[in-house]
Amino acid sequence: MYNIVSASFGEIFLKGKNRGNFEHQLVEQIKFALKEFKGITIYKDLGKVFIETTNIDDMDGIIQKTRKIFGIVSISPSIKVEKDPEKIYEKAVELFGYLKENQNIKTFKVNTKRGDKNFPIKSMDFSAEAGGKILAAFNDVSVDVHNPDAEILIDIKKSCYISSEKIKTVGGMPVGSCGKALLLLSGGIDSPVAGYMIAKRGVAVNAIYFHTYPFTSERANEKVKQLKERLEEYCGKIKLFSINILEIHKAIKEFCREDETTILARRFMMRIAERIARENSMEMLITGESLGQVASQTMKSMIVIENAIDMPILKPLIGMDKTEIIERAREIGTYETSILPYDDCCSVFAPSHPVINPKMDNIIKSESKLNVDELIEKCISTIEIL
Repeated sequence: MYNIVSASFGEIFLKGKNRGNFEHQLVEQIKFALKEFKGITIYKDLGKVFIETTNIDDMDGIIQKTRKIFGIVSISPSIKVEKDPEKIYEKAVELFGYLKENQNIKTFKVNTKRGDKNFPIKSMDFSAEAGGKILAAFNDVSVDVHNPDAEILIDIKKSCYISSEKIKTVGGMPVGSCGKALLLLSGGIDSPVAGYMIAKRGVAVNAIYFHTYPFTSERANEKVKQLKERLEEYCGKIKLFSINILEIHKAIKEFCREDETTILARRFMMRIAERIARENSMEMLITGESLGQVASQTMKSMIVIENAIDMPILKPLIGMDKTEIIERAREIGTYETSILPYDDCCSVFAPSHPVINPKMDNIIKSESKLNVDELIEKCISTIEIL
């Protein structure tokens, strides 16, 4: 029945002279999200984006993919019609009949929006006329403008689009419209949610994953790849930098206090992430930290860890509790992958009693026993880019 998806913008309307750039980013994101479908045309028409397909069997898949694209607040499966009143009336009656076959409809209303003010019939008059056509075709229904069983939506632009529902989508800003950042992606629950939330604000997200193979398994690496692919449904294409930091953990174990392992390792991760980000024109880091959740996420721990770098860090989960984070992970489809029982590098080398209030002087003293620059170079030499 439907052959086109109408997509309504969110905050893009507020962008003034920059709106064209935001719309371009959105169209590019739609192209990426729908790349598996053939016979698709994407175009703009008076403030909306339309996705037209030559294969109506793809409509369900197109709808499901489009619902996950940041920058769109709602979508409507629609029928595209010429801007001829009689043809519009005819298709409105046809759509109502299709709805009536599949639902118990006793009342309805017609709502017309006339984006093209050159169209000769005013919106309310056109709705009344279309409603009259439906009443003439179906004698067992009536008009209810307050609480109808069905609503026929007629959107008159350069072409005319007829639909019967608005499907709420994720909203946010088009990915890439607000810069680029590097996500420290572990195999846990938190970091994928953090990446999702920052991408929703228009940031193009790439990711870095630290492992200690063979102490962490290939299955743990596959788990992170799966999380990356799940995030790509929302965030667009993600470049994943995979780095083995086993040599760092060996050095820490040999020369430093065991209770400082997590803090020292995190400082190395931050340095490496900052370097990768700067080399790839990314402006900030993203972490999944939530204040007080684990030993490395106390206020003092975070101060000491972040002291290792100059780059700003985005922490969208900082005020959320674990229940809230899990709920969001379930919503975006990363939770079931995140809880697969494969250890990451942090859990494999985690001390039994980690320091929770580290002192900067003590950490600097411990780091002085390590050849920091050499260890970083060794680990960066293991980089794989997916």
